[in-house]
Amino acid sequence: MAEQDVCPHLDSIGEVTKEDLLQKSKGTCQSCGAGGPNLWACLQNDCPYVGCGESYSDHSTLHAQAKKHNLTVNLTTFRIWCYVCEREVFLEHRPALVPVAAAAHLYAYNIFGHPLKAVPIAVAEEEGSESEEDELKPRGLTGMKNIGNSCYMNAALQALSNCPPLTQFFLDCGGLVRTDKKPALCKSYQKLISELWHKKRPSYVVPTSLSHGIKLVNPMFRGYAQQDTQEFLRCLMDQLHEELKEPLSECNVGYDGSDGEDRRDGDRSPSEDEFLSCDSGSSSDRGEGGGVGDSELLIQDECDGIRSPAGGMGDVSSGAVISEKERLKERRLPEPDNEASMTQPQSTPCSPVRTLQELHPKLSSSPPRSSPLRSSGPAYSFKKAQLLLSARKKKQSHYRSVISDIFDGSILSLVQCLTCDRVSTTVETFQDLSLPIPGKEDLAKLHSSIHQNLPVKTGVCPDTYGSQGWISYIMDSIRRFVVSCIPSWFWGPMVTLEDCLAAFFAADELKGDNMYSCERCKKLRNGVKYCKVLRLPEILCIHLKRFRHEVMYSFKISSHVSFPLEGLDMRPFLAKDSPSQVTTYDLLSVICHHGTAGSGHYIAYCQNVINGQWYEFDDQYVTEVHETVVQNAEAYVLFYRKSSEEAVRERQKVVALANMKEPSLLQFYISREWLNKFNTFAEPGPISNHTFLCQHGGIPPNKYHYIDDLVVIVPQNVWEYLYNSFGGGPAVNHLYMCAICQVEIEALAKRRKTEIDTFIKLNKEFQAEEAPTVILCISMQWFREWESFVKGKDNEPPGPIDNSKIGVMKGGHIQLKQGADYGQISEETWQYLLGIYGGGPEIAVRQTVAPADPDTLHGERKIEAETRAL
Repeated sequence: MAEQDVCPHLDSIGEVTKEDLLQKSKGTCQSCGAGGPNLWACLQNDCPYVGCGESYSDHSTLHAQAKKHNLTVNLTTFRIWCYVCEREVFLEHRPALVPVAAAAHLYAYNIFGHPLKAVPIAVAEEEGSESEEDELKPRGLTGMKNIGNSCYMNAALQALSNCPPLTQFFLDCGGLVRTDKKPALCKSYQKLISELWHKKRPSYVVPTSLSHGIKLVNPMFRGYAQQDTQEFLRCLMDQLHEELKEPLSECNVGYDGSDGEDRRDGDRSPSEDEFLSCDSGSSSDRGEGGGVGDSELLIQDECDGIRSPAGGMGDVSSGAVISEKERLKERRLPEPDNEASMTQPQSTPCSPVRTLQELHPKLSSSPPRSSPLRSSGPAYSFKKAQLLLSARKKKQSHYRSVISDIFDGSILSLVQCLTCDRVSTTVETFQDLSLPIPGKEDLAKLHSSIHQNLPVKTGVCPDTYGSQGWISYIMDSIRRFVVSCIPSWFWGPMVTLEDCLAAFFAADELKGDNMYSCERCKKLRNGVKYCKVLRLPEILCIHLKRFRHEVMYSFKISSHVSFPLEGLDMRPFLAKDSPSQVTTYDLLSVICHHGTAGSGHYIAYCQNVINGQWYEFDDQYVTEVHETVVQNAEAYVLFYRKSSEEAVRERQKVVALANMKEPSLLQFYISREWLNKFNTFAEPGPISNHTFLCQHGGIPPNKYHYIDDLVVIVPQNVWEYLYNSFGGGPAVNHLYMCAICQVEIEALAKRRKTEIDTFIKLNKEFQAEEAPTVILCISMQWFREWESFVKGKDNEPPGPIDNSKIGVMKGGHIQLKQGADYGQISEETWQYLLGIYGGGPEIAVRQTVAPADPDTLHGERKIEAETRAL
């Protein structure tokens, strides 16, 4: 940090020792009774006051203002704030208080030495005085009260809670949990995790806040009906990703080593739907007789059971907390490969046609958002306008979050035309795999195809019955229903999880009503589709498709699927050139469903990360069980974690280096989030300090005030070992606010103000005109994007104006489409926006003496309402 001038108010501080502050940190706010962390103690001589911070009622500030006391200290970080100087005060020359750097070292010790602890950073030193019995006492054994058919939610939350990478992020990187999006579900989840893993845990908690938040996100979960735990998991993780996501700069993409294949929040490319054609019914796999899934939340590749998130919440204000007193002053899809000739024999359909190196240019292409296009004048092509939207989608930012870092993997899918041998390839991001449960006939086909190395089509994607007639369909449905009611030991062999994975990755014939539309042949052709895992996730979520919903009935597949507790090997399903080095997984938790397709009950079995024992979580009841109970469970959703002895040895080496306490002339700042990856991931990847740096190498102004939440100080020997082992970076020895970014922020604010003020002025003049000769139309979809930008809700400009959705070509002229979502603006407003953003086409509604068109009045009212809002 830069040198700070000495605060002139230090003389008001009384005698304060570290022991006094540690004792006060265990207390509560003297005004409202709120507990820590982030309580503030007054440093005025003979003043014992302790108050809460901005995360509660900020009684510490109210006390200082009322009593005219100048200095206060945060009892979690030991940072000191002066209300008069309105800045942080550094007390390196006062040994009675704990220096800021020392607190950071304590944190480093805490994160290396204790993998899961919900304890304040500053009292980590005191934790060493606890008895060994307290240290080894398992945490995370807190139940959850059933608040009305909420077992689906309780089981899912317990399973997630026992995923160490995610849980440790919310416990140790709490300062990173910031969002401006409602309902701030990440804050509710953070609070829940803190309660579940607290040292003084209650017997059970009531997840009311999180339940309320998820109901706001998805109305499907409102009320007290039974729901599917897998749908809840998908909805929860999608929302957490939306709230915690951050855009990736080019530096981020390069250091992450993902080459951009695991992008989220994008739209599926138009040509991709060619071979995403058959359905698996993932969204309708209902465990407790609930309704159909929310189609707006998921985009399903249902034949494969792969799903990728879509859509998100709008930007609205939230209760994100900044704990320091500075507040007083203030799973994407890339484009498919067009074409590749198949030269290999068809006996090896599962080997990728192109190497990963050849695919990298596609995967890593991340063109920066272009400057706005300029108007091409009256000769603007309507076809060009129709292509504009899809072109803009390719330029959208890449995003990542802790959710995508942990759960996102990618699959390389290939479709071969059996007539011309053309192969289409695409990389698909997945967050969970929905696996079919093969029956007796399917297992026989599967095992036969494996031995003969031939394509196989199991019964998991049933053909349509147009050629067989309704009688065949009804008879086959009755057969499946009867078979599902008979115990598996009576009619077929035991199914293993490896069988389900083999059925999922088996080559799938595309023929009959499911033929492939070949771009080279320009016809429907028979084809074959196959896929391999390109990149394995840190935590692999597997969903077994036990529930089927037909036209006349629903049923549950109760077949027992055996699964390994340790050593699940994904190597057979890995693409040849996959960058994933660790391919074995150990089980963390499993969610089970007891009952029928119409009703039932969910429980979870989880392995405690501290003592290694297995526990049954049945709502508020937590019971220790033997691992054989887990192995005999009727699994529905399984969570596997990468297993690596090498990663454990690396952590042990770093702990030894940190404990050496070698004096060094340089101290290094390292990303707190990456350090969490190092402690919990089998493959943490290169050091990614760009999570707290801007492209110029400084701290972005919007992150500078909570930079201590983003970094950890490590000694030189630790940094050198980590850098030599993992690469990445860059090295950071000095933190400073970036002046270039500050200028850019000020320029952006000025641009926004100019645009919004000019629009309001021009629109008011337009409203004052009694009979305008020409009224121009503008797409409300584009206008809403522009409005979000000028109001500061979106940092990216909206791109060129796109009126292609509201216009139609008739008689060689572009006319307004009937029922289009548009607004009306004056010619001056149109020219102003067009000069900035470009685009088009221009669509005019000319004034006539005839009665006003209802669509015209509707568009006027829309813009009028938006202007009032601005």
